[in-house]
Amino acid sequence: MTEIVLLRRFFLAALLLSLNITHYHTISASEEGYSQVGGRGRFLAGTKAPVQITCNKYPQICRNENSPGPDCCRKQCVDVMTDRLNCGKCGYKCKYGTACCGGRCVNLSNDEKNCGGCYKRCSKGDICVHGICNYAN
Repeated sequence: MTEIVLLRRFFLAALLLSLNITHYHTISASEEGYSQVGGRGRFLAGTKAPVQITCNKYPQICRNENSPGPDCCRKQCVDVMTDRLNCGKCGYKCKYGTACCGGRCVNLSNDEKNCGGCYKRCSKGDICVHGICNYAN
């Protein structure tokens, strides 16, 4: 036989052997009464899952140094002054193309007080076009 045919047979045999081993371990673990409880293997099945602390029970965790924000919305710490999905209050979503600046949804492409970014104010008399003050001049 040629070398290529032998190589193909070797890889086919190795593949079938690995599938058989995986199938055997799956069946033997379930026959022994073990299961993957909560995404854990049988080794950790007897241990408790770590308790997840959420801000709905402990709102003070939102005021920690590395927290995304001081406000608690749907069990997540957020900043309602800048979060597009919770702008000004929990659950208030800004429309597409707008950003949350100071708790208000604004269009950064034409807002003179927030031109191209929050709190980037255009000079007096300039207009905001495409997020740039005095674009066409």
